[in-house]
Amino acid sequence: MAEPTTPSDFDANAIADAMAPLLGLVIDPAFRPGVLQNLKIMAAMADLVLSVPMDEREEPAPVFRP
Repeated sequence: MAEPTTPSDFDANAIADAMAPLLGLVIDPAFRPGVLQNLKIMAAMADLVLSVPMDEREEPAPVFRP
């Protein structure tokens, strides 16, 4: 499986530094690399979802059926 990509302007360090205090979190330095990797993966997933073209009249399905 290919590694997900993130937008070039996404700065996981800046996001972690800004959000941790707002959420009352202290990121242990030993866990910081994993936290940053997780943020990058989540940004790539969000980018993928947001890249799907949708008409403004479309509504989410009330029940998920694969």
